[in-house]
Amino acid sequence: MPFCSKCGFEVQSGDLFCGRCGAPQSEAAVPPKPKPKNSANDPLSGIDDNTSAVLCYIPFLGWIASIYILAVDRFRSNNNVRFHAFQGLYLFVGWLIYDWVLEGILYDIFNSAWIITRAVKLGLTAVWLFLLYKTSQREIVRIPFISDLADKSVAEQR
Repeated sequence: MPFCSKCGFEVQSGDLFCGRCGAPQSEAAVPPKPKPKNSANDPLSGIDDNTSAVLCYIPFLGWIASIYILAVDRFRSNNNVRFHAFQGLYLFVGWLIYDWVLEGILYDIFNSAWIITRAVKLGLTAVWLFLLYKTSQREIVRIPFISDLADKSVAEQR
């Protein structure tokens, strides 16, 4: 079945004009050419790899950049950026586990748990900021256990 040479709408082989846009059709109506990939749809297209890695460590929001980096083709072969994306994502998951699970357990055990919970949350935020700074200086900081998970995740994606 042929297609309109202007809009891609299906036309009959004997149609002289397109039923949708009205464009004149040649006798051999051909399907439209696929549109080339447009980097304008990529919000990180103008950002270098190091800045993309830094975005993964923005406290409480870096998980969004991490998921995006892991999903796009641009970073599929860049193991350094993928490592930072996985490490930032796993750090956020650790914060969620603490915030949703362990904090409640602490409140059940201790009367003054708010001091402990604030200190732990401040410490996790400090780790995020430290990683943000070190990554912006093009240094790789490896968090125990989390970096091992990130390495395994990067290796599995090859």
